[in-house]
Amino acid sequence: MVFSHGLGGTKNAYSHLLGSLSSHGVIVVAPDHRDGSAPLSLIRQEPGSTPRPVDYRSISHRQSLEVEQARDEQLKIRLWELGLIHEALIKMDRGEHLLNTLAESSAEPLHDLAMFSSTLDVQNPGAIAWAGHSFGAATIVQFVKSVYYHSSTSTISSEQSLFQPSSSSQICHQITPASPVALLDLWCMPLLSHSTRHLNELPLPCYAPGGRSGESLLAILSEAFFKWSSNLLQTKRTMSADPSSKKPVKGSYPQPYIFYPVSSAHLSQSDFGMLFPWLTKKAFKAEDPGRTLRLNTRAILEVMRRNGMEVANTSSVDMEETKEEEGEQIAVTNAHVPAAGKMKIGQDVKILSSDGSVKGWVALDLAGAKGEDEAVNRRTEKTADPMEAVVEGEMGQVKSH
Repeated sequence: MVFSHGLGGTKNAYSHLLGSLSSHGVIVVAPDHRDGSAPLSLIRQEPGSTPRPVDYRSISHRQSLEVEQARDEQLKIRLWELGLIHEALIKMDRGEHLLNTLAESSAEPLHDLAMFSSTLDVQNPGAIAWAGHSFGAATIVQFVKSVYYHSSTSTISSEQSLFQPSSSSQICHQITPASPVALLDLWCMPLLSHSTRHLNELPLPCYAPGGRSGESLLAILSEAFFKWSSNLLQTKRTMSADPSSKKPVKGSYPQPYIFYPVSSAHLSQSDFGMLFPWLTKKAFKAEDPGRTLRLNTRAILEVMRRNGMEVANTSSVDMEETKEEEGEQIAVTNAHVPAAGKMKIGQDVKILSSDGSVKGWVALDLAGAKGEDEAVNRRTEKTADPMEAVVEGEMGQVKSH
């Protein structure tokens, strides 16, 4: 899995979530983006050179031409970096020596990349899952679409396109309709600029022929992003088979998984709530950040299972099972990768169910308000302000680093 962080975040800001995924056998690659969205990142121009710092870049969240251009600049860097990451993964799997690495610059290297030779499942098409939080989720949407639709956007000028991979590049063979995508608090504004709008109206690859439609697609919204009605609508459009439609319409194909953990905050997707639980509860009215992260982990793992990725079972403790349910679950094991076009039933069946069997885990309907009234009734506070939804995460994570 490749995971892209949000504004004010770093690769270390999601250690609980990503560590939980890796404990189930998922190799997670989480970069520090060097676009000025992290509190601080470093660039080393060549091996042995002194790293150059990239400080945090404060940009307004109010949409304007100036803001669009600034976010486009950041997004262009992020997309380029994700392409470089994929190239590095291919080289690591082939056992090729990588230059200019952190281990190479250390007197006592902590990592030996040779251990990954011939062990990474990065050569097979669709073998990598893509995920991100907030601006990182927008980055993933733009990246996946830029790669998948690279041939159809070849007529777009280089000034307008943010990322145009070569048709012969291996990333174009990696991202397929079978590629799982997980979006945590998708921040849609960066997808609506002059440079990104053309791809925004095209569906994610999972809806292409041979894809599994919504069963490869997961979105999890915190309370602020659930209450942010305009962003919620745009998120649903992004998750739909026809994003150009003003209102998402359900088809006969499998629908995407969209969930809302009750009493969660934008920061609940990161380590912030675990590090500062009292502050998260006092300032953002978030309850039990640890459980929110466990629910997120369960959902991501189950989507991966159902799309044929081999991951370890979720424990009965994390699934909050009773002794009777635990006994029933013993007989449920991961099957082999299913035949093309067929879905397998995963091990953690309840987490992606829309029947409300998981407490405080509300399934949102793509086209209607199924489940949403219940979620709203549980919280009576006024609708969240768009600024609050994004700035909450940005300020919290910048201050924590």
